[in-house]
Amino acid sequence: MKTIVDRATSRGYFNHGWLKTYHTFSFANYYNPRRIHFGALRVLNDDRIAPGEGFDTHPHKNMEVVSIPLQGYLKHGDSVENQSVITPGEIQVMSTGKGIYHSEYNGSNEEDLQFLQIWIIPNKEETTPEYHNYDIHPLLKRNELATFISPSGNTPAHLLQDAWFSMGTLDGGHSVEYHLHKPHTGVYFFIIEGEVEIAGENLTRRDGIGVWDTESITVKANEESQVLAIEVAM
Repeated sequence: MKTIVDRATSRGYFNHGWLKTYHTFSFANYYNPRRIHFGALRVLNDDRIAPGEGFDTHPHKNMEVVSIPLQGYLKHGDSVENQSVITPGEIQVMSTGKGIYHSEYNGSNEEDLQFLQIWIIPNKEETTPEYHNYDIHPLLKRNELATFISPSGNTPAHLLQDAWFSMGTLDGGHSVEYHLHKPHTGVYFFIIEGEVEIAGENLTRRDGIGVWDTESITVKANEESQVLAIEVAM
């Protein structure tokens, strides 16, 4: 088993006033040659946007983009005429392919928006852009890591890559075993809240750990914890 640990305090951070953003991997003005990507996982941004503010229309190309709200209302618009607002328990998946323009705003004028934006390098390029929202509430059961994205289509969402996203809330003292889906993949665990133990490492809020060259990993919660697992081709 091989591991790499990225502590929350080591991430890139920028305060733009309306936007407070942390970057686990190199992004925008944050560059760390050791942290370009983890396999096909290219970007893991942890954003907080002030009420009524957001990202104006901008382009994306040849990237799979997953947005996961943690608090508030994420408002989306794009060049293929999608308009939507999602909240925690829902996700947004965008396959940008040969090119798409979109905007992301805080849909509330009263409370901050917190969300994770994750980019996955696709295994196909120049495809027709697609955008979808999914309600994953029915899958989220306590003390389980529920898989809500996979390449097979047997989950609500899929990506153009060998990638599996799982998430769950674990009670303190509870353990779950994560089994990797294929050889030559690795899994990146991101601790949204709480404190867990993975591969002998004690991890707390917003810490991350990548694990590969193994078939399974035990995740033990030392207190109530919310964990995101992103398994990708290495």
